[in-house]
Amino acid sequence: MDMNELLEPFVRMLDTAATPATVRAIEHGGSPDALWSEIAESGFLDALVAEEHGGAGLSLADIEPLIEALGARAVPLPVAETMVARALLAQAGVTAPEGPVVLVTSLAQPVPCGLVAQAALVDCGDELVLCDMAQLSPAPTGVTNALAARISSKPDGVRLPRPASGLRAIAAVQRAALIAGAAARLCDVTTAYASERVQFGKPIGRQQSLQQMLALMAEDMIACRIAAQLGASQGIAVSLATAATAKITTSAAAPRIAASAHAVHGAIGISEEYDLQLLTRRLHQWRLADGSEGYWSQVLGTARLASPQPTVDWIRETVFA
Repeated sequence: MDMNELLEPFVRMLDTAATPATVRAIEHGGSPDALWSEIAESGFLDALVAEEHGGAGLSLADIEPLIEALGARAVPLPVAETMVARALLAQAGVTAPEGPVVLVTSLAQPVPCGLVAQAALVDCGDELVLCDMAQLSPAPTGVTNALAARISSKPDGVRLPRPASGLRAIAAVQRAALIAGAAARLCDVTTAYASERVQFGKPIGRQQSLQQMLALMAEDMIACRIAAQLGASQGIAVSLATAATAKITTSAAAPRIAASAHAVHGAIGISEEYDLQLLTRRLHQWRLADGSEGYWSQVLGTARLASPQPTVDWIRETVFA
């Protein structure tokens, strides 16, 4: 299948349904049902489900551009997480919920989109548990307009086998792809603004110092995309080392990209009515979600030190396997 045939209708659907106005409305307490219905009716939620279970049978690498598209539009629903959850549930012979499903990789950390999810697939260390989100007592984090939730109850529901690397590895790869998508959109928006904003008789984009800033943003954006593609290349059963590489790269770049975007835009960039903050806020959230670059650096370093192999050989066999 030509991936453009998959991506183009998905992007058109998102551009129509997930407008900045819709994102703001949901962040301010509006119902996400209409947006979710539009996404569910498109059929993309079963992209990762095997064909014998009624899905499209695509790989995570196939849908990685779709996850980037979600990140580029700041979609306020756990669409990518639901895709993974539905694939794992179908594999285990469990009927998936109709609504949004979040992946809970830690009971101690905020769950992105937890306030708009119907169900949760929780990693309990030795097994996965599918339960209603309400059972976990989700509560706002206190961050303005954030849809993440803190949870205070233990899950009790349908149990299914846990992937070898747990849910955190695949969740980290999804965050990496979301960051890559948001980074690409921020680069486009910031470059366009620099070309249009005129000061002292010329566009600010002609200033050499600002051109350098945009060039560094573009470098980080491309690094994020490569890292996300690497993480997705191993599918849902991604290794910890590969997931760590993807998340370290993207999480480390996220604050630099956000800072550069705001530096170029100046005061208008921090205003609520301007769309820039819809993306930069999410960059900071996704940076921390499912392990920051510090957490994953420790995971990667521990794995490297445990092996007697030369570093280059270890990277080839472990990260790029």
